[in-house]
Amino acid sequence: MDVYKNISLDKKAPQHLYIQLFQKVRQLILDNKVSANEKLPPIRQLANDLGVNTSTVVNAYDLLEKEGFVHKKIGSGTFVAPRKEESFSGDLFEKYPLDEDFKLMDRGQMQIKENMISFASATPTSDLFPVEDFQRLLNEVLDRDKGDAFSYQESQGYYPLREALVDYLKEICIHTKFENVQIISGAQQGIDVISKAFVDYKDTIIVEDPTYTGAIGTFKSREAKIVSVPIEADGINIEILEESIKMYHPKLIYLMPNFQNPTGYSYSKEKKFKIIELAQKYGVFIVEDDYLSDLSFYSKDNTTLKSLDTEDCVIYIKSFSKIFMPGLRLGFLVLPKRIHHKILAAKHTSDISTSGLNQRVFDLYLRKGIWKRHIEYMERIYKDRFDQMKICIDKYFKSLDLEYILPSGGLNFWFALPQGYDADQLYLEAAKHNILILPGSIFFPTKSENRFFRLSIASVYPKDIEVGMKKLGQVINTFIQKDSVQRKSSDGYTPLL
Repeated sequence: MDVYKNISLDKKAPQHLYIQLFQKVRQLILDNKVSANEKLPPIRQLANDLGVNTSTVVNAYDLLEKEGFVHKKIGSGTFVAPRKEESFSGDLFEKYPLDEDFKLMDRGQMQIKENMISFASATPTSDLFPVEDFQRLLNEVLDRDKGDAFSYQESQGYYPLREALVDYLKEICIHTKFENVQIISGAQQGIDVISKAFVDYKDTIIVEDPTYTGAIGTFKSREAKIVSVPIEADGINIEILEESIKMYHPKLIYLMPNFQNPTGYSYSKEKKFKIIELAQKYGVFIVEDDYLSDLSFYSKDNTTLKSLDTEDCVIYIKSFSKIFMPGLRLGFLVLPKRIHHKILAAKHTSDISTSGLNQRVFDLYLRKGIWKRHIEYMERIYKDRFDQMKICIDKYFKSLDLEYILPSGGLNFWFALPQGYDADQLYLEAAKHNILILPGSIFFPTKSENRFFRLSIASVYPKDIEVGMKKLGQVINTFIQKDSVQRKSSDGYTPLL
C-alpha cells in the first residue's frame, strides 16, 4: 500500500482531482507497480491519506473500472484487473523483415538495413546538413558568450532569437511580437506542450484523416477522443469539419495545410479562409503544423493559416528539422496572447528550456542571412529529387492500378492500392527486395485503412529514385496480380440477387 501514499494531487490545477487520481493509479498499474488482482486501498482510507473527499476516490475508482483497469467485488473492495496484452495480427508479421518494425512505425521510427533504398524516411540525408557553417557560427558563439552559452535559457527562449524570428515571420506575412514566440525542441515537443496545456481525459481533438503519427500518439497519450475528418486534394472536408465541431465541441483542431503529411496535399485558399471563419465562429483553437511550406516547387500559394488569422485563434508550429539538422531539435510556436501562461508552464515541465547553445547559433544563422542561402540550396536539392520522382511515377506507375494525386511541393507522395488490397503486406513484399515504403495504416487514428502507402524523397538520391521506383513498380505489379489470382481462385458464395 506504500505506493499509494506517494501519490500527490494538485488542488490548484484546473484538472479535476478524481481525474488526477485516476491517471496516477492507472500509471501504477501500467508500470506494474501493483499486481493483477491486488486490492486497492479502501475508499475512506485513501481519501484520508490524500486529504480529499471520499467522492473523489469513488469517482476515480469508477473511471478505472469503466476503462478496464480494475474490477469490483461486492462486499470485498476494488481489485486490479488482469492485464490484457496488446495483440497484433499474425499475418502482419510473416516473418520478414522484423516483427518489431510495425511497432517502431507506431513510435515514428523505422529500421533501415544496409543496401536498402528508403522511400520511408522523411529525414534529410546527412550530406545536406550545413556542418561547416554550423561549426563556424558555433565557434563565434563560444568566443562571444563563453560559458554563458551553456547556461539555462529562460523557458520561453533566447530573447535575440525570438526577435530574429519575428523578422523571419514577416517574410511569410505572419506579423507578431517577440513575446508571442515560444522556442521549442522540435515540432513534436510543440504538439506535446500544447496537449499538456489544453487536453484532458476524454477531451475531443479533431484531426485530418490521415494525419501525422506523432500527433496521433501524443493525443492518445493524453487519453483524448480523436475525431478524424477526411482530407481531400484541396484540403479537409469543410462540411464534415463543421458538423464535427458542432457535435463534439473540440478543444483543438490539428491541421497541416501545406504539403500535408502523409498525403502531400495542400489546402486551397478558399478552404483556408473557411477554416479561420469556423474557428472564430465556434471559438476553437486551430493548431497549424507548418510542416514543409518552404518547399513549394509548383505552387504560388503556400499561405499559412496564421497569416490569415485576425482573431488570434491559430497556434502556429514551425520546425526546421526537415530542412536544417534534425538532431538539433529546434522549432518555435507563435501563440495567441491569452494562452502564453499555459504553454510556458507546460514547456517548463517538459524540459525547462531548449538548448541555449543551439538557439544562439541559429540566431546568427538568421541574422547573417545564412539561413536564406541554406533554404535556397535545399529547395534546389529537393526539387531535383521531386522532379525525378514525378518522372519515375509516370514511367513506372502509370500502367499500375493505383490511385494518386501529384503534389506541387514538399517531400511526400501518397498512393492507394485497389480496394481490398493491403499495403501492410506490400510493405513486407517490397522490403524483401530491399525497398522501404511506409504503409499508410499508421497514419489513420482508427487503423481502419490498409490500402494506402507513402513514399518520401527526403533521404533518397535521384539515381536511387530511378532504381528504387523501377523495382517497386515491378513489386507492385506482381503483388496485385498475385493477389488477384488468389481472389479469383477462392471458394465462396455469390448471391443470386
